[in-house]
Amino acid sequence: MAASLGGLGLLQGRVRLAAAAAAASSLSRPGLQGLVRGGAACSTTGRGYSSEAKGEEELRVRYLDEENQGIVVLGLNRSRAKNALNKNLIKMMSKAVDALKSDKKVRTVIFRSEVPGIFCAGADLQERAKMHSSEVSSFVSKARATINEMANLPVPTIAAIDGTALGGGLELALACDIRVAASSAKMGLVETKLAIIPGAGGTQRLPRMIGVSLAKELIFSARIVDGEEAKSIGLVSHVVEQNESGDAAYRRALALAQEFLPQGPLAIRVAKLAINQGMEVDLVTGLAIEEACYAQTIPTKDRIEGLLAFKEKRPPRYKGE
Repeated sequence: MAASLGGLGLLQGRVRLAAAAAAASSLSRPGLQGLVRGGAACSTTGRGYSSEAKGEEELRVRYLDEENQGIVVLGLNRSRAKNALNKNLIKMMSKAVDALKSDKKVRTVIFRSEVPGIFCAGADLQERAKMHSSEVSSFVSKARATINEMANLPVPTIAAIDGTALGGGLELALACDIRVAASSAKMGLVETKLAIIPGAGGTQRLPRMIGVSLAKELIFSARIVDGEEAKSIGLVSHVVEQNESGDAAYRRALALAQEFLPQGPLAIRVAKLAINQGMEVDLVTGLAIEEACYAQTIPTKDRIEGLLAFKEKRPPRYKGE
């Protein structure tokens, strides 16, 4: 039971040891100390849950309840600026993500827009035009760090793209584990039109997702694709027809999140860690990472509950322990 009490922080150390052991078995490969750099520790402290929106005006944070308890929705809400990323919004996103990563009651996070027809138009160019060059560099670094923090959340993350996602808006979606889009949504990394390049992970995450050649084509041309084409090239996992409410992608994302809720919370977090870190190394090292992660799911209370529920032919009652 003690393994679960330490959360993923303890697991990171064990994964490092497993990776190092795998490396030691092959003298031609270097050790992997420091490999696991993305997982966040699972604190035993939690936050209260409510169906009411929390946070500032430009970012709405909702902790769903009842049958959706454990699902948190982050809603971008800068209608006057098409949800463009400015200093204040980035600050609020960073603060929200920081709170979520240590909350063991959080099971899945959905990123959506509260503004009809738009997901995120990218960086706030009006604000940027007023910045000194040194401020621009600082802002981009902060935006990149915040999106990386989102990518490193220990729970599943889903981007619900019900409208336009351009530049940094698409980079935000790329940092999520799963993307769902309305067929009418428009997506693209369009920075080359402004004589710059994607600066918040786009040049790295897009080719890992759809392949190097196609990613280069889309970035070089600043091409914008719709939901159907995004699905065909692997940019999104699901595409849905938009509804009258303009939230079809969000509804599909919520349905996906509901599928995750009955599963073992710690197992999902550990699976995400194993997949994320394994994709960055060779297969042999990846298998060592999987072995170390799997070992952490054996002595837990949830593991015992899962076997007992199977034996008694009833739904398991997991507590994330």
